[in-house]
Amino acid sequence: MFVPFTMPNTPTPNSTRETFHDHPVYTLSEIAFSLHKVVERTYPQPYFIKAEILKLNFYPHSGHCYPELVEKEGNTIKAEMRAIIWSANYQRINDRFVQITGNPLKENISILCLASIEFSPKHGLALHIQDIEPTYTLGEMVKNRNAVIARLKNEGIFAHNKNLEIPLLPKRIAIISVETSKGYSDFITTLNSNRYGYKFETELFPSILQGDKAIVGITGRLAEIKLRQQEFDCVVIVRGGGGDVGLSCYDEYEMASCVATFPLPVLTGIGHSTNLSVTDMVAHTYNITPTDVAFALIGYFQRFDEKLTQMSQDIVLKTKELVMLQRTYLLNMAADVARLGKNQMSGSRDAVIQLSEKMRTLVPLYFSRLHERIGNVEEKIQLLHPDNILKRGYSITRFKGKAVSDVSKLKPGDEIVTQVYKGEMRSRVEN
Repeated sequence: MFVPFTMPNTPTPNSTRETFHDHPVYTLSEIAFSLHKVVERTYPQPYFIKAEILKLNFYPHSGHCYPELVEKEGNTIKAEMRAIIWSANYQRINDRFVQITGNPLKENISILCLASIEFSPKHGLALHIQDIEPTYTLGEMVKNRNAVIARLKNEGIFAHNKNLEIPLLPKRIAIISVETSKGYSDFITTLNSNRYGYKFETELFPSILQGDKAIVGITGRLAEIKLRQQEFDCVVIVRGGGGDVGLSCYDEYEMASCVATFPLPVLTGIGHSTNLSVTDMVAHTYNITPTDVAFALIGYFQRFDEKLTQMSQDIVLKTKELVMLQRTYLLNMAADVARLGKNQMSGSRDAVIQLSEKMRTLVPLYFSRLHERIGNVEEKIQLLHPDNILKRGYSITRFKGKAVSDVSKLKPGDEIVTQVYKGEMRSRVEN
């Protein structure tokens, strides 16, 4: 309950108070001291207060923290007040906050704090924070997370990236990570040292990967990649080490919506092991670790390789089946001839001899032609292999990742990629 402040209006004993137009004049210290007493009487004990941290203002050299607290209604600030967390309390409060929420105290989060209300004649009004309840903030974070998910679904973009078709062989990879991070190192090592010898083309787009600055960093790198999207098959966001601290940025709408609406498949491996982030939910493929992302990409090549092997085995099997069918046919024909020959044994000897000569001539000829047909089929299969076509001097020209079959569909300024047996060439259409 607030107590109305009434300024003393009687002169202090044994003194004469200065007046102005019959009104008493007070010093600044008198006003301040009076306010101090009013606040002290009105708020004699600590109170639970909910607010949002506008600015944290932590000073590592002293260990003290001076948060600027606000209450908002939409985007409008209804109230604002400064606060103090002395170093004796800050470390304890922050450690517990990290343990429960997975994030340190930071700006733009809602808190429920236990604070005493004090007025200092020298420093003014302030909340002296004694404790902060992290479960309240965690509940607010969950509420915000659910609101982001609902918004993405209402806008019809939640599953947009998941529905993109990833290339049969995702070879050209744009990577958003930190070059010196263990996560990036693990990803590159796993990708390039695969035991199958698959080759990948990678390009790093460096960015901060945790904390509030990660939103600007990652969305900015995605914007750069989007301008060159024809050069890549997919985007990978990988991070390793550091636990889950500072990863709440992946639950923010700006980050998640940028990934959800990106025109290339996005694969994530940000190490968010405790909870699936909203960004993970909307990405094309989610993995916990960067190594898992690398294995996922290698898997596309493995499955293609397995299909080729299966097709080769099917061709051999079908060929064998064809030979067996023809062999059975010939054996049946030979049996018929033998039976016919026996029937003719009582007849003309010359007819039997003539039939026997035809069999000796026709059977080898038939098998010779069958072998030639099988050889021709095998030769055609080998000649149609893309590597053999390119090896003979042919090339494949692509525009925006698709093979060009009609030059009339190109226009001046279009960048095209020409693939030969060993390497690629990039050129630009002039006319």
